[in-house]
Amino acid sequence: MTAPLITYPWDTPPAEGEAIQIADGVLWMRLPLPMALDHVNVFAFDDGDSWTVIDTGFSSDRIKEIWDALLAGPLQGKPVSRLIVTHHHPDHVGLAGWFIGKGAELLMPRTGWLMTRMLTLEEQPTYPEETLEFYRRAGMSDEEFAHRKAERPFNFADCVDPLPLGYTRITDGQTIQFGGRTWDIRMGDGHAPEHATFWSRDDNLVIGGDQLLPSISANLGVYPTEPEADPVQDWLTSCEAFQPFARDDQLVLPGHKLPFTGLPLRLRQMIENHHSALARLIEHLKEPRKGGDCFTPLFKRKIGRSAYGLALVEALAHLNHLHQTDIATRTMGDDGAWRWQT
Repeated sequence: MTAPLITYPWDTPPAEGEAIQIADGVLWMRLPLPMALDHVNVFAFDDGDSWTVIDTGFSSDRIKEIWDALLAGPLQGKPVSRLIVTHHHPDHVGLAGWFIGKGAELLMPRTGWLMTRMLTLEEQPTYPEETLEFYRRAGMSDEEFAHRKAERPFNFADCVDPLPLGYTRITDGQTIQFGGRTWDIRMGDGHAPEHATFWSRDDNLVIGGDQLLPSISANLGVYPTEPEADPVQDWLTSCEAFQPFARDDQLVLPGHKLPFTGLPLRLRQMIENHHSALARLIEHLKEPRKGGDCFTPLFKRKIGRSAYGLALVEALAHLNHLHQTDIATRTMGDDGAWRWQT
C-alpha cells in the first residue's frame, strides 16, 4: 500500500481576470504581486444573492481594475456582502477598505485588525532609530544597513487602504456559515499572529491562507515591534495542533501556489523543515555568528538583495528559538551586534 502523496488537482492557475470553479459554489482567482512571490490566491463563495470573498490582494489601481473585471465577469455582477481576511499582511488585507466602501462586512481576527490599523496609520519617511538599532543588533551586513539607512522604508499605507473603525471579530473555536457550508475556525501562529484557517464540516474544503501552503515555506520573521519573539515555536505548535483535524482527502485552498490534497503529509513536512533547519544552524553555531552570517545553513542558497530582509528576520527567528530554549548563548559584540553560539 503506497503512502498518500501531496497532489495538485489543477496544474494551471486561473488567468488574470478569470476564475476556476474548484467546488460547488467556490471560485479560485489569482492576483499579481510585484515581488518574487508574484501572486496571491483569493477565493469567492456563492451565498445566493451575494458572495463571501477570502482575502483581497494589494491596493493599487491595477488590482482594483482586475477586481472590477472579476466582479462583472466570473462573479456575475453580484455584490460582495462579506469579506473575510485571514491575516494582516498587505497582500491579504490591502483592499479591505475598498470592499467595505462597496458595502461588504469585514470579518477578521482582532489581532490582524489591530495590526492593520496600527501599521497603516504609522507612515514613516525614514527608518526610525529603533529599527536601525534592531538591524544592527541582528547583524545586518554593512552594505545592506547603509542602503536601508538612505532609503524610504516600506509603509503599509503604500499598498493597504485605510480600515474603517468597525469590523466583525472571528475567533478560534468559532463556527461560521458561508458558501452553503459550516466552517470551524482554527487560528494559527508563527507566520502572522492569530492567522485564521477554516475547515468545512460539510465537505473536504480547508481554507489555509499562508498557514497551510504547498511547496514553499511561509516566512517566520522577527521584527522591531517584538524583537524577542519566537515565531518558530509558534509555528511548530500550530502545525502540531492542526494535525488531529487533517485528512488526506481534504482540498486545501492556500494563499499562494496551487490548491492541494495531502494535508497530513504537508504538516509533517512543515514541522520537519524547521527541525532540519535548526539542526543545520546548531552545527553552524559551533563558532560565534551574527544573524547575517546564518543564511547558508538555513536556506541552502545564496540570498540576494531582494530577499535579504525576509532572510534576516527568519534567521533571527531561528536564532531566538535556539537562545530561548537554552541551546545557544548570545553575546553582544563591540560593534553592537549579537553573536550566537551553541
